[in-house]
Amino acid sequence: MKPYVTLLVGVLSVSFAAIFIRLADAPPLVIAAYRLSIASAILVPIAAMKSGHVLKDLSRRDMLLILLSSVFVAVHFALWITSLSYTSITSSMVLVTSHPVFVAATSYFLWGERLDKVAVGGIVVTLLGVIIINYGDFTFTEKAFWGDLLALIAGLAMGAYLIIGGQIRSRIGILPYLALIYSGAAVMLLATAMITGHSLIGYSNVTYVMMVLLALVPQLIGHSCLNLTVRLIPVTLVSVAILGEPVGATVLGYLILDEVPHANEITGGLLILVGIFTVMRRTPKRLVMK
Repeated sequence: MKPYVTLLVGVLSVSFAAIFIRLADAPPLVIAAYRLSIASAILVPIAAMKSGHVLKDLSRRDMLLILLSSVFVAVHFALWITSLSYTSITSSMVLVTSHPVFVAATSYFLWGERLDKVAVGGIVVTLLGVIIINYGDFTFTEKAFWGDLLALIAGLAMGAYLIIGGQIRSRIGILPYLALIYSGAAVMLLATAMITGHSLIGYSNVTYVMMVLLALVPQLIGHSCLNLTVRLIPVTLVSVAILGEPVGATVLGYLILDEVPHANEITGGLLILVGIFTVMRRTPKRLVMK
């Protein structure tokens, strides 16, 4: 049961991201760069002290997988954030959360993780819930097409990031793995922010506090929990559970920002929870990693 508690903590933690980003007054790419940079600054020294020797034992293949994972993390944040400048938040959110389909197919070929028809139906119900939550703000223009494409690629990058975490789980500890991929992604995002002309200084104190909170809660707690659970339970289940983020964000928006959810958000949220519960119930016990 412990892996599922860790998964729940991870999903709840990443749900805070929307709140912190809303309260931060800085370009999205700068926020993402700070998020990964602060998380890396905290994690890398700890990993160096506790697991520095692990780096010497890594094979070239594992180092390549870690580098690829860093690239996918950076691509996910950079492309998803950029997509918001071209398409609606709704279209972007629906496409960026399409990764369970990709993860399910890839996990079958890599590890033989089979899902029965009921579990597949649970994935469909969950994706339908995401669409319903965001219904009413879809954009269909030539400009939006490119934004939608960027969001779709960002979703695939998230799926690839989760799959690599599952692939490498038995060969490197969670602490050095996270330190390496977070720091690698941070360097890429900082470079992208500077190349695109964004300033990294001059923001309000509130904005800096929000970026620190982003690093501590959604990144260090949230994404670290998600990376830990892909070592313990099927990657497909983790990918589907992440779709609970908009539900958590809606509840937190009501509690913190006093934003009352609309009927479609309530209906979609309930469908997401039903879908996640269905997939969880129908996941074969033999697939749970010990």
